[in-house]
Parts: sequence; C-alpha cells; structure tokens
Amino acid sequence: MSVTQLRAREAVSSSSSSSSSSTPRVTADALLQKKLAGHPITAITAYDFPAARLVDEAGMDMVLVGDSLGMVVLGYENTLPVTMEEMLHHTRAVARALRRAFLVADMPYGSYHASIDEATSNAIRFVKDAGAQAVKIEGGSQRAELVRSLTAADVPVVGHIGLTPQSVHSMGGYRVQGKTLDAIARLSADAIALEDAGAIAIVLEGIPRELAATITAHSGIPTIGIGAGPDCDGQILVFHDLFNLTFAPPAKFSRQYADGAAFFSSALAQYRDDVATHRFPSDAESYHLPREVRAAVEAARPRARKA
Repeated sequence: MSVTQLRAREAVSSSSSSSSSSTPRVTADALLQKKLAGHPITAITAYDFPAARLVDEAGMDMVLVGDSLGMVVLGYENTLPVTMEEMLHHTRAVARALRRAFLVADMPYGSYHASIDEATSNAIRFVKDAGAQAVKIEGGSQRAELVRSLTAADVPVVGHIGLTPQSVHSMGGYRVQGKTLDAIARLSADAIALEDAGAIAIVLEGIPRELAATITAHSGIPTIGIGAGPDCDGQILVFHDLFNLTFAPPAKFSRQYADGAAFFSSALAQYRDDVATHRFPSDAESYHLPREVRAAVEAARPRARKA
C-alpha cells in the first residue's frame, strides 16, 4: 500500500466518523416507514469496500451482498458454487464501508437447506462475524418455519420469491415466474407466509408487473423488485449491470447507467502504452534523494578514467 493510500485511508476514516455521527443508520423500521409513506426504497448490490463506499455515499437505503458475486466477481457459471466463507469475506468488506445503508447478506445455496439448526448458526455468523443487519433467503412457504426460527434468534430476514436463482435447475433455467393462475396463487401465498413468519421485507424477482403490484398492495412489509415492474415499494439492481461490467447481454429489466467496461478499457490501454513508451512514470512522479545525500552519492561515484 502506498503512502498516498495510507493518508487517504486516514482521511476517509476521519470524515466517515464525523459523517456517521450526523447521519442515522437505515433500519428495518425505517424501510417499513418508507413503504407506509409511499417513498421508494433504493437498493443495490455491492461486493467490496470501494463499491460499497460509493453506493453508501450515493444515499442508497439498502445494500445487498448478493450471491450474484459468484457470477460477476468470482466468475462462476451461476450462484450455486458460492460458499459461506466467500459470502462472509465479501460481507465483511462491504460492512467496513457502510455508514448509512441497511446491509443485507445473501445466504448461499446449501447454507440453510439441511436443517434449521445449521441454518440458524450460519445466519448468526453473518450478523455476529460479518456485520450484516439481515440475511436474505430464497423460497416461499417452505421457508416460513426457518424465517420464524431466525427471527426468534434475532436475525432479521428478507425473503425472496419469484425467480430464485438458487433454484435454477428445478425451475429449468432463468424464467419469468407467476404467469399462470396456479403460479399467481402460489406466489401470493408465499408472500403471506413469509410476512406471517416475521420477514422484514420480500424481494420479488422476475414476475409480471401486475402480480408484483398485487402482492405489494396486500403486503404489510416492503417489497423490493428486480424485474418485477415499477409498483414495488423499492427497486434493486446488480452493481455490475448498471455499469456494463458483466461481460454478458443485459436482462430486460436491467438499465445501464454508464459504460464502465469502455471506461476501464480505455484507461488500461493508455496505461499500457505509457509504460511501453517510457511516458510513465515521469520524473515528477518519482521520488528523489535529498539534495545533500544526492551530492554525497555523486561525489563518491568513481570517475571515468581518462583515455
């Protein structure tokens, strides 16, 4: 780490301390109050310290350390290989950066599927060891008992229904859910079951706008949409989708706000060329010996013999 980075880190720490004392932390109740007041909840994913700092300073209400990191950060084909240790590692990094936003961490596939006792232990690690304020689990009515147990253990839970990526194989791929009357009834019942079990919010992913609107209208807790239309209480997107950093075609619901890939590619090419042509580093970007030390070095340097 450079001296500049160290000094910057000290300045960040100092400014963060003063800002955190004047800016209240978003809580689960604050999210509920936004729903009741009709104020949209802003949410986005983050997976590391710098991204988390940026989204927090942008004023996001909620930050999710999603298991989508398996695809956009770790290069996995889907979210299924992501481990507890990987999720804890990235959650800790994000937690160190946040001063205001409500922090939610995804429980990865397999961490809550075996038994309620194991799931509870894993969930507690996210709160106790990684600094999360809530965990997110996928599934509807079949997760109600687990949500109830986690809530009893003082671990707030965000539910996730509709297109649930951890169920990619059983769903037969990433397909929009809730398009038939039976599916509508099932997802509506799932939302009710999660709320009754104590969930503090529900992510609605990949479902028709009309269904999301109905669930939101009948829900006493916030709904956060992703590919579920504009009628949810809040919206969430993957950080890398906003900036064209996924190296894959965007989903229909994902809006690109900047071309980060082009920005980084251009800067990297310029850096490569500057190094290759000796334009970087310059003398001004180099450290120098003190004048008296340099004079002593030059005086001690052997003189070239005369011919």
